[in-house]
Amino acid sequence: MKTLNRIAVFTSGGDSPGMNAAVRAVVRTALHNDLGVTGVRFGYQGMIDNDFVELEDHSVSGIIQRGGTILKSARSSRFREYEGREQAVKNLKKQNVDALVAIGGDGTFRGATILNEEFGIPVVGVPGTIDNDLYGTDETIGYDTAMNTAMEAIDKIRDTADAHERLFLVEVMGREAGFIALETGLATGAELILLPEAVSHPDDIRNSLHDIFKVQRRSSLVIVAEGDETGGAVKLAENLKEDFEQYDMRVSVLGHIQRGGSPTAHDRVLASQLGSAAVRALMDGQSSVMAGVVNHKTRLTPMNKTWSMKKSINQELLELVKVLSKSD
Repeated sequence: MKTLNRIAVFTSGGDSPGMNAAVRAVVRTALHNDLGVTGVRFGYQGMIDNDFVELEDHSVSGIIQRGGTILKSARSSRFREYEGREQAVKNLKKQNVDALVAIGGDGTFRGATILNEEFGIPVVGVPGTIDNDLYGTDETIGYDTAMNTAMEAIDKIRDTADAHERLFLVEVMGREAGFIALETGLATGAELILLPEAVSHPDDIRNSLHDIFKVQRRSSLVIVAEGDETGGAVKLAENLKEDFEQYDMRVSVLGHIQRGGSPTAHDRVLASQLGSAAVRALMDGQSSVMAGVVNHKTRLTPMNKTWSMKKSINQELLELVKVLSKSD
């Protein structure tokens, strides 16, 4: 690896609370080590459009508590083509960028890996996604905040469900992973949790709910991950409506509220830790790796493993839900 004088940092994919804290850590760690820092606005599209900004210490003042990302994010169809990536690299070279810090999820890391393979640009990833679905880190930046946001919303839904003896189906984010659904479901006392990782036949769902109502004729709460094979909360409600006509069935899709808001203390600390670790990894000559935390220690994982290896949900927690929901 050639001498490292300047790095570029960018955020890509879906935003997550804590991304700004990660950008702040990257900038200040780099400046502390006499490295220049270029910010890329709007992710890979910004690289192609030559949308760069010089980042100084004052550029990241007062952002650690802000949700979203000051560098913005965007999808880029042009980056999927070689010509688009070639233009992105030309623009990076004009900015005298020697290496990249990519903050995002698996799509972000796939793009960064291609840049490294095709053009030899060193890159280190920082896991910024609320889904918590990246292998190589116990938690991703934004996951804790998203869980707490969902929990607060579901607690309020539970209040009105209890007041009217309603059956509520609450859909949370998680197209391919059920981490948010599992832990928020456990934290809110949900009677049933439906995840992409745990196949649930409609008949099994009906039987489970009937069993619950035999014990307690009152409100009930079902948490549904958006990627569950039932098709989400709206479709599930349609399938269950005739079987539970005596209950006032309602559907609530929490949606993008889970992406917003000020990051929790946990996410701010995690983002600071991993943003700084990414810069140090580049200084040590590392490339095509993601900085994560495993068992409370910083670890570097080959970037291609972050999406090719499956991160499993905690089956013990899933069994715990079944036990605890019987007495709620």
